[in-house]
Amino acid sequence: MRDLRSRKPIGFRQWVVHKDGTLFLLYRKSDFEKMTNRQFSYCKGINGHYEIALSVENFSAVDKAYIESVAAGAESVMEPTTEPWGQRTCYIADPEGNLIEIGSFTK
Repeated sequence: MRDLRSRKPIGFRQWVVHKDGTLFLLYRKSDFEKMTNRQFSYCKGINGHYEIALSVENFSAVDKAYIESVAAGAESVMEPTTEPWGQRTCYIADPEGNLIEIGSFTK
């Protein structure tokens, strides 16, 4: 990940991920509801219905992103592991319970 940080624009806290020209903005549920002036229903705990998968440059970038994400408040779901098919991957959950995979096939 080139950029993973938390920022507070216009009163809302958001996580910003920018990689290969793609920008992801992740908001807290309460902030998103304020922005849209709507209420939504959410699952409790870690949401296993889907995952957000992020590819990083190499194995060491997987480890670094995992350490930085957990230090920033993400919940560890699976520590970085090299799978039998050659992918280094890990799983975290953000404070809202979204399941996020960070992985690479490049040593």
